[in-house]
Amino acid sequence: MGKRSRQRQKNQAAGGDHRDNAGWGAGYADIVKENKLFEHYYKEQGLVPEGEFEQFMNAMREPLPATIRITGYKSHAKEILHCLKEKYFKDIEKLEIDGQKIEAPQPLSWYPDEQAWHTNMSRKIIRKCPLLEKFHQFLVSETESGNISRQEAVSMIPPLLLKIGSHHKILDMCAAPGSKTAQLIEMLHSDMDVPFPEGFVIANDMDNKRCYLLVHQAKRLNSPCIMVVNHDASCFPMMQIQDCDGKKDILFYDRILCDVPCSGDGTMRKNIDVWKKWTTSNSLHLHGLQMRIAVRGVEQLAVGGRMVYSTCSLNPIEDEAVIAALLEKSEGALELVDCSSDLPGLKWMPGVTSWKLMTKEGKWYTDWSEVPTSRHTQIRPTMFAPTDAEKLAGMHLERCMRILPHHQNTGGFFVAVLLKKAPMPWNKRYPKLRKASSSAEAQSQSSPVTPAETPCLPEGEEMQEGGGGGGGGDGEEAQAGAPEGASSSAKQDGVCGPPPSKKLKRFGFKEDPFVFLSEDDPVFSTMQSFYDLSPNFPKMNVLTRTYEGKKRHLYIVSKELRNVMLNNSERLKIINTGVKVWSRNSDGEEFGCAFRLAQEGIYTLQPYIRSRIITVSVEDIKVLLTQENPFLSKLEADAHAQAQKIVMGSIVLKYIPNPNKPAEPQCSIQLCGWRGKTSIRAFVPRNERHHYLRMLGVEVFRDKQGVGRKPTGEEEGGEEEAAVAVGQEDDGGLDLENGSENGSAEVKMDGDSQGTSV
Repeated sequence: MGKRSRQRQKNQAAGGDHRDNAGWGAGYADIVKENKLFEHYYKEQGLVPEGEFEQFMNAMREPLPATIRITGYKSHAKEILHCLKEKYFKDIEKLEIDGQKIEAPQPLSWYPDEQAWHTNMSRKIIRKCPLLEKFHQFLVSETESGNISRQEAVSMIPPLLLKIGSHHKILDMCAAPGSKTAQLIEMLHSDMDVPFPEGFVIANDMDNKRCYLLVHQAKRLNSPCIMVVNHDASCFPMMQIQDCDGKKDILFYDRILCDVPCSGDGTMRKNIDVWKKWTTSNSLHLHGLQMRIAVRGVEQLAVGGRMVYSTCSLNPIEDEAVIAALLEKSEGALELVDCSSDLPGLKWMPGVTSWKLMTKEGKWYTDWSEVPTSRHTQIRPTMFAPTDAEKLAGMHLERCMRILPHHQNTGGFFVAVLLKKAPMPWNKRYPKLRKASSSAEAQSQSSPVTPAETPCLPEGEEMQEGGGGGGGGDGEEAQAGAPEGASSSAKQDGVCGPPPSKKLKRFGFKEDPFVFLSEDDPVFSTMQSFYDLSPNFPKMNVLTRTYEGKKRHLYIVSKELRNVMLNNSERLKIINTGVKVWSRNSDGEEFGCAFRLAQEGIYTLQPYIRSRIITVSVEDIKVLLTQENPFLSKLEADAHAQAQKIVMGSIVLKYIPNPNKPAEPQCSIQLCGWRGKTSIRAFVPRNERHHYLRMLGVEVFRDKQGVGRKPTGEEEGGEEEAAVAVGQEDDGGLDLENGSENGSAEVKMDGDSQGTSV
């Protein structure tokens, strides 16, 4: 590592700061943004309007604007937007650097409620100005706490076109790295007052390592309705669920996102390597895989459901050709949806109805009949447009949407929305689309389900037992399935273990099991009395990750996901699911309960907790988040009186907004805390502390050495004495330094701990 670092320093000294000077997408000085074959190919295809090709190519060579999206489902979204517009964007509008006025971020006109913004500011500019450096730290901190996501603008389109409802069962077939998955979760939780929506998201990726990127993205949103799995999307396993009568049925999805692997020539503005690697053979190699994934998607789609097919490629071989072949195979079961009015303000080109195919040698073909027999293994009939004019017109390929980079300063993208009107011709069974009013169908199961029985499958369907190798290597075949009796532990009641196939374990990490607790589990006896859990608390949905020994953490999932897990344990490779709601506290037993509340799951769990809740004010939260272990007397009179009535142990600190005080946050805030003998503290991770303090008008900023500075508050008197506590939660402990007599402390901040690039 030392040699590499020294070499990097030499290169930087020799080359100067050319990366910074070139903006967001810079740093590839040796790569020339030219590809004559690319230009020739797309000129011949005629995808770009006449007279605009030069603008198209110039836009492709420009760095891509940075784009951020505010997490839409959180009640804090309006507060974050207000903070951005009033605190940061207004100041940026007045800035000049080296005599040049800085362009402030602008909202994406087609994204609802001003929840997405883009800017052309380079990293160098952000570093150069102290105010912009604060803005950058704000973005990084809020991204890590899940309140803001860095996401390319065109990548935000597919989830919007799915029209997600809270009751929808959703499958994301090729989900990593997870920005679109995060959008799906947000839409599922559109109503924050409902802790467990009826729907869920199953996010899949074939690459085991990329699955953990997916987990990182999903974990920021703290949802009990997301499950990350590791399978080959082209043979994703058909799953079964148990209905309220105890009968097993096949799981069909109401919404499917099919964002398939592609050549990626629409990403040239940010992935500079594509310029030198692009050839016409890329699309020919990928077309078959894209077809198989799309076919598998529509097979598992419920009648009446929507599937969005998307690529970051502009090539018709990967786009319209796949859609046309899919429509032809469906024999009228699928229909392209007209989405022209769904995103007002978005500029897009309609899909094309004719295209040509070019080999790497430069030979063009316009029809399958022209292809010599020697080429039939590389070139397939589905790559060409249908020759029957009437059939082609009935497909309405013009309803596909192609986004060109020069129209709205974005990347290139293709998206099509398919509606399933009837079962596929090889699938005669009619799966019913779940209605919003059918909540009674998913009642809590009274006993754990043993995943032993195989469901009755539709004619022509095969049950996929394995569905994926889990690795990312080329040429890996889908695993055939789990041998019978390979893992008896996976068949225990209430246990959803890892797939028993030993072959799967060679790829990626071996996952701990998912063990659901029974309603009479001993851990609930003390919890029930200590937290006064309401009778409708879903104990059956609580799980842990160990068979034996003390349970360290407890997680919770929705009852619908529990149903899926218990009935498919031998055909699913689950990477992660559930949100943490309790963690074991070694000293907790002497206070009445061995488990303390976890901040990650507090918004899910709190509606079921009826005691140990302290209602706090804005000033109380400032004290709790800027001091460690403040005395109870530091709280205001109301909160102090409440705290004195509660015995030592884990507590909920709840802020209820007051409509009569518009200057204060107008959203509910819930924090986990600990009531000590004479003091009180908040168990909140560092970035969430920063988030809540900003909402309360307290500026949190660290210098370049990573040392925490004193906050500046918009309080009466204009003074804020205490330094911000920026320690990070680690199983119940905050790493304190320089503790004072009253329990307050300043925590040293690790300047290299930021892992998110914004």
